[in-house]
Amino acid sequence: MTKFTFEIMKTKVWEAADILRGSIDSADYKNYILGMFFLRRLSDVFEEEAGKIEQETGDHDLAWNDPDEHEFFIPEKARWKNIQSLTENIGEELNKATQEIEVHNDLMEGVLGSIDFNSNKLGEVKQRDTTLSALIQHFSTISMRNADLERLDMLGDVYMYLIEKFADDSGKKGGEFYTPHQVVKLLTCILDPKEGMRIHDPCCGSGGMIIQCAEYVKENGGDPKDLTLTGQEKNYGTWGICKMNMLLHGYLDADIRSGDTIRDPLFYNDDKHLMQFDGVISNPPFSLDRWGHDVASNDQFGRFGYGVPPKSRGDFAFVLHMINVLNERGQLAVVVPHGVLFRGAAEGKIRTGILQDDLVEAVIGLAPNLFYGTGIPAAVLVVNRDKPAERKGKVLFIEASGEFRNGKNQNSLTDNNLTKIVKAYREFEDGEKFCRVVSMDEIEENEYNLNITRYVDTTPDEEPVDVEAVVQELNELRARRAEVEGKLDGFLEQLGYVVK
Repeated sequence: MTKFTFEIMKTKVWEAADILRGSIDSADYKNYILGMFFLRRLSDVFEEEAGKIEQETGDHDLAWNDPDEHEFFIPEKARWKNIQSLTENIGEELNKATQEIEVHNDLMEGVLGSIDFNSNKLGEVKQRDTTLSALIQHFSTISMRNADLERLDMLGDVYMYLIEKFADDSGKKGGEFYTPHQVVKLLTCILDPKEGMRIHDPCCGSGGMIIQCAEYVKENGGDPKDLTLTGQEKNYGTWGICKMNMLLHGYLDADIRSGDTIRDPLFYNDDKHLMQFDGVISNPPFSLDRWGHDVASNDQFGRFGYGVPPKSRGDFAFVLHMINVLNERGQLAVVVPHGVLFRGAAEGKIRTGILQDDLVEAVIGLAPNLFYGTGIPAAVLVVNRDKPAERKGKVLFIEASGEFRNGKNQNSLTDNNLTKIVKAYREFEDGEKFCRVVSMDEIEENEYNLNITRYVDTTPDEEPVDVEAVVQELNELRARRAEVEGKLDGFLEQLGYVVK
């Protein structure tokens, strides 16, 4: 049998969307396809392992019924041959199967339970059975055994491909669970994670930023398993997708928790102090109007010492939370709407306090229409609790709104765009019409407004004027005018007009 390549696998799995497209909202069908993908992978790996154990030991019961012999034990009800044989009440039976998987595997607790295969979103029972049966039969044509894959780490990449495709299909809702890969890569390069670091994303969505941090360490010769990866996600369904994403990428120790980061932060110590991290990376929801204003004034973790953000805009609530979970050497790279840089009132007070404490290291303006769900340009705010001596009392502004590749529906960052921005950040020097290092004194003179165009002049240079050439051209025009006027006078005289 020919092994599945990444290209073949991603195409084959994405075809499953055709089964659900039109009968269910695109923002919802990702859960069923990603869940089915995960179920098939779990079952195939289990059966492959069980076959090897039985071959090596000759003990059938040990191989197929002893949970201690497997990293993930799949009970008989949840094995693919039994799932494939389902003909009625399929949604209910799938839910029972996923529950049994969770009972036998602590790491799976709540993960597959976040998907309700028996939901009315899939139609009434008869229609639901027809749809799920078609989905099961489609996945039955895709082997996910290790022996059938061109490379073993491929399925994590396929899973991320699917998440991106679902975000593209979902339009505005896509931005709730996915940040474009190149934007994630930009933030990761800025954060520059190293072995041994504790990395956190308090609005982790499907987990792309955390995974990219681990991949970055691996690409730079480090051991990604020597990172502590943590995240929190409010949406329960998205949390389940994130957990599956971590498991498929092999990051079994990643600690992903489900809950509201502002109202109920879940990463704290026994003494009720927030856990501290070396690096925080995130793309929180823009200008959320129900962010938890009601609990902020009495926040038990003291996150709002710089002030309480306005009720109608929660951008600074997330920024303040992230600053508060940085350790004394910690660094933050976070995507924010441009309003965070210049809005006044309560937000102006918060921004002033953060700047006066010299926490802001860089402000990077991005191109418009890079993100799912919004066409507005965003910015990256870089906070550093341990600025190098040469950067203290200064902020680097990078005006990168012109750095993008134009797309039909959405713009994107190219590798060259990304390299240019990261290079400017790391060099921390002035670059004509692109970046500028600004002193805190100048920012204070501007009333702590961080609007990038106040500091980086991008107006086109006026072309130099060649005075001699202009004079010569003017003289030529005068001569031509005199010639035309002479001809006109002669013509009028022929017509009998007296020319004065």
